[in-house]
Amino acid sequence: MSAEPVVYVVDDDPAVNRLLAEVVKGIALNVEAYESAEKFLAAYTHSGPGCLVLDVRVPGMSGMELQRTLATVGSTLPIIFVTGHADVRMAVEAMERGAFGFLEKPFRIQELCEKIQNAVRSDTEAWRRREGQSDARRRLAPLTPAEHTVAELVVAGQTNKMIAQELGLSVRTIEAHRARLMGKLGMKSRTELVRLLAAVAPLSGGGEEHPFPVSRNQNDAGRAEHVGTYLRAGHVDRYRAECHDPGGIDRNRGGRVGD
Repeated sequence: MSAEPVVYVVDDDPAVNRLLAEVVKGIALNVEAYESAEKFLAAYTHSGPGCLVLDVRVPGMSGMELQRTLATVGSTLPIIFVTGHADVRMAVEAMERGAFGFLEKPFRIQELCEKIQNAVRSDTEAWRRREGQSDARRRLAPLTPAEHTVAELVVAGQTNKMIAQELGLSVRTIEAHRARLMGKLGMKSRTELVRLLAAVAPLSGGGEEHPFPVSRNQNDAGRAEHVGTYLRAGHVDRYRAECHDPGGIDRNRGGRVGD
């Protein structure tokens, strides 16, 4: 991850903006300050991790409206609300919409610093996971559907013989597919393959669905077992659609025609 974290500050009071900017610099983080939500939106590029320290009652677009706007465009930037006019309903709504924190002025500088550091740490880790997911998808892209299917069954713990029996192919055919996919991925072990497929799992809290919703905290054996539960439907048809001619499997030869 190349981009350095940035803390964005949005408050219509220039004195508050300057104070918050100095606070953020004091904890060794980059900072950008804006006097309105509109100015922030015009400049924000969502190109790296960070967090947003946001006054609820800025003129024009309010802090709550900015939160909703960011959500509609898919932004996951953590938001820490600060306000001198808090009420319970407002705080509850902000938190229900995913705010990272809600501080009422006057707040303790130490408390704000801790929330900023935690928010930046959380967002940085999320960016790293997303980049790992993108890299895994890129590496898997050259595989054919048949190779994907074999890879999934290997990760699920099946041997070449078991895969051949399930798909109605010869062991030699499965070995050939396995050798090709491992060569394309530059891998030598099943453990590496497990980790790659597990990396494609979506991040918690939404995102694109994927057949491998694997916990980052699972060990390789646990990941394989978990992934395996998602491979009991669809993979045979998907494999046969690519690997077999319209006549189906030549079971006497143990493989597909023209393999």
